[in-house]
Amino acid sequence: MSDDDMGSRAAASPTTRPMGESGHAAASPRVGIFPPLDLLEQGPETARAFLARVADAGIDHICCGDHVSFFVGAGFDGLVQATALAMLNPTLPIYSGVYLLPLRHPVLVARQLADIDRLAPGRLIFGVGVGGEDRHEISVCGVDPATRGLRMNECLTVVRELLTGKAVTFHGKFFDLVEAIIAPAPATATPIIIGGRSDVAIRRAGRLGDGWLGVWNSPRRFAAAVEMAAQEAARVGRPDPPARHAMQVWCGLADSKEAARACLAPAMQAFYQIPFERFERYCPYGTADDVAEFLAPYAAAGCTEFNLIPQSPDHNRAIAGAAAVKRLLARA
Repeated sequence: MSDDDMGSRAAASPTTRPMGESGHAAASPRVGIFPPLDLLEQGPETARAFLARVADAGIDHICCGDHVSFFVGAGFDGLVQATALAMLNPTLPIYSGVYLLPLRHPVLVARQLADIDRLAPGRLIFGVGVGGEDRHEISVCGVDPATRGLRMNECLTVVRELLTGKAVTFHGKFFDLVEAIIAPAPATATPIIIGGRSDVAIRRAGRLGDGWLGVWNSPRRFAAAVEMAAQEAARVGRPDPPARHAMQVWCGLADSKEAARACLAPAMQAFYQIPFERFERYCPYGTADDVAEFLAPYAAAGCTEFNLIPQSPDHNRAIAGAAAVKRLLARA
């Protein structure tokens, strides 16, 4: 996975905990999960029942990814998924992790975001990234892969301004707008979380995001990224640094490490088409205690949300395991 590729609001305020090693005030992190890849294709009743179990378990949000034409043409538009998931459950927040924003026109995306907020007010967390594994996916959308970062900067600027409901005039390298308006604007600001492992992505989060979404990194790197984002925010004069930092984590949840690895390794190898050993040090597996123990240092480093991609013997155990991880992290 490349440096810039990855793929809620809790009902109650997080519980304050002691300061972590990085010096950040640690709090009980929110925990969300990705559903099975084919959940929405199983029909509305099956999907509705799955989401109800997630909500009843106390999990904070449901996640969805985004691809247009991934390798062999695979994909599922992230905002279409987010809308469907929101309509199938009345309360669960939806976290896009991540939407490939530079492949789209920012005015059209702002329209979609405003419309989702009309249908599910305050329930979308908009995680974005530039993509990276499949450069052909980017080029078939008419985008030069070398320009993704610069396009992302312009897209984020335009989307943020349009979501205020004010008329936007913008003259950039890729987009040229005069008096563009999206109405009605969301009643509350849609959180925009910027994904990517590179320093460039982290600084982008400091300038233009409400937080940073990491993947495939150590707790030490996570703590450094939180500081880097804060420094960049200060450099550009933001009054408050972004604070909604998250980690996307593949994990195996079962009764033993052996059983959990047996679920996790083949799933990841099938998805990424490379050996599991390339990912293993970043992917916890075992019981809920094992996974929570692995994640606790990230929470101490400033992670406020975990987006789990759980692999288990069955869906019910994946949900129960993720909920148990959340409870254990709250007590850590």
